Order: sequence, then C-alpha cells, then structure tokens
Amino acid sequence: MYLIEWGFWQMATESEAARKAYEAEITPREKRANQDFYEGDVEKDIHFRQVSEEPNARGPIFAFNEIFMDMRCGGSEEKRGLITLITLGGVLPGIALGIYIAVGSIWLDITSSASSSFLAIVLTITLALASGAALYFYLKYGMKLSRLEMLTTRHLLIRFNRKTQQVHLHRPAYCGGIVTFPWKTTGSTAVYSEDDSLSVGMRLGLVWHPSRTGLPHMEMALLGKQGQGGSELRDEWEFIRRYMEEGPHAVPRPRLSTQLPSLIQAFSAQFEGLGRFFRKSSWLFKLALLMVWPAFVIVGTAHWFSLLLCWRPRWPKVIREAGLPGKPVPPPTTLSDYPPDIQERLLANADRWQLKPGKRPEKKPRKPRTPKKSKEFD
Repeated sequence: MYLIEWGFWQMATESEAARKAYEAEITPREKRANQDFYEGDVEKDIHFRQVSEEPNARGPIFAFNEIFMDMRCGGSEEKRGLITLITLGGVLPGIALGIYIAVGSIWLDITSSASSSFLAIVLTITLALASGAALYFYLKYGMKLSRLEMLTTRHLLIRFNRKTQQVHLHRPAYCGGIVTFPWKTTGSTAVYSEDDSLSVGMRLGLVWHPSRTGLPHMEMALLGKQGQGGSELRDEWEFIRRYMEEGPHAVPRPRLSTQLPSLIQAFSAQFEGLGRFFRKSSWLFKLALLMVWPAFVIVGTAHWFSLLLCWRPRWPKVIREAGLPGKPVPPPTTLSDYPPDIQERLLANADRWQLKPGKRPEKKPRKPRTPKKSKEFD
C-alpha cells in the first residue's frame, strides 16, 4: 500500500484552496511547529560517519552486486491488502450486481409481452441510476485509492548505485515518480543511538531536503521492514553506508528476495514488527492473537491478490545502464523534469520546507516551582 507516499506527494502538490482550508483548521501552535526547521538540524542529520558495529540488511533486497543494490520501499506494506479486500470483496461486486439486475430488468421489460407495473419501472430506473452513479464515482475517485495497491507497480524500489554515487527512487507518478539524487544529499533517521527506543514499528527513513537537492520540495523513502527496537535501524543504515562508501566486500552478503508475487511475503508482512513484542508478551495476548488468526489469513490472501494484480517495476534504460563502462550517468532530478502544472504547485508549497538560519536554540531549563506558603490563621 502506497498510502504514505501518496499522501506526502499530495501535500507537496497541494492546491492553494486545499492548503488554505487545511491551515484554517490547525491551531497557531501547530502552524509554528510545522515551520520549526533550522539549518543546523539538516547539517546534524546528514552525515556519513559510522553509526554501528554490526551492519545488517533486514531486507527485502532484490539485487546486490558491485554496481548497485535494490531494496524495497513502502511505508505501510503491512497494511497492504485492505484496499484490495474492500474493492474486490465489496465495492466492485456490489456495483456489478446492481448493473446486472438493472440491465436484466430493462431487458425483461422490453422483451416481455406483459406490461410492467409503474412501481417496477420506477424501481428499475432507480436501480440503474444508482448503479451508474456508483460506477461513475468509483472510476473518478475510488480508482485512485485502489491503485495504491492494485493495477500498479508491485513494489516501490530504491536503488543505490555505488559506481555513480547516486540514489534512485522508483514510484508511480501519483506518488512522485522516478527521481535521482546524489548519494551525499541523503539524510537518515537512524544516526543516533538515543533514538533506538523510537524504532519499534518504524522503518528506516531516508530524506532529501531541498537545501541539498535544489528542488522546492522534500523527498522521503521508508525502507524495508518495520523495526523491533534496539539498534536494528542503525544497523541497516550502516549496511547501506558501508556498501556505498566502501563497497560490497565491506558488508555481509544479503539474502535476495524475489520480485514475483510471493505468498511468504504476503503473509509475513503482517508480522514484521511483532516478533520481539510477541516473544515478550503475556500468554493471554498470544492466545488472543491465535483467536483472530482468520483475520490474518483473509488480509494475507488479499495482500497476495494485490501482488498478483500488479506488475514488476522496471527502471528506465539510463538507470539500468548507469555504472557500466562507457554509459552515461543519469542527471539528478530537477524542477524542470516535472510537468508545468506540477512545477507550479511544488513552487506554491515550497515555503513548507524553508529553514531558519543557524542552529536550533537550546531549551532553557525550567525553574523549579516554589511551593506557596500557607497562611497561618490565629
């Protein structure tokens, strides 16, 4: 499911009317918090020093060689299948049934020699209009949601090309499209050990800030599997850093995953962030999970169907050949690579990512509150 990536792109390309409506609903405090970014924050978060002693790739990794490494992206892979289940199990069958009954009733009224009652004609017309309206609204609005996990590329991909020192993101156009960034502009969410406790249920996040890329918007990618606490995300970032900085010989060779619609991937995605939590949970919680196993089977099956209804992502030729002898280096993505209407919207929302000069001021320690003296009464 590409819901997070789609939502982030919608925010970056938001229309003026939609943004004004959103800003009218948030409080002044929330608005100030959204603009509380400093140049020092970016400089602090983007560095390529060692952050772990044990580089480890938790995957899925689809390709690994001397030139490039392909990994899976996607911020809500564990929820994939829910939209497919709703679409194939409810919306489309309901629309199809309504159209079938309406067409059958109309055909019966035309071919039948007996005259139909006024009530039957009204019901047929009402059902036909309702089914037609449902189909129209689904094609206009619902299809956009269905394509977040059906009839689209099977996975979001990120490619690290160590020969060209570039990072490529492969996404559908409605999630930002295919983009290219220099490796040295990449920021990571897993560079500080004090953030390890926040990694439970989170994925490794990579960011590309406009101050480094020259674009008017920020780009983001959420990699691999959900973390289960500890230093898992730092280990994964260290794996990527060493591969790009030192080469494949500096990291343990990962186990490669298939890009075919795998049943194992479909069912295991639901339990990515539960391993350590499940082992430490009480027997009562484990029993509760066993009682709801049919739900996991249904969602896992729907996840697999969504993979079957998608196709394998394919990189453009210039990216496939990048790093080979005599082949050109892909140019970094610029604003001119987007259509004119998207350029206009990206520029209109560029102030979202503006940085305040200097470093973030240190918070002043709060003074201890002195207890009030109680009055003594004679």
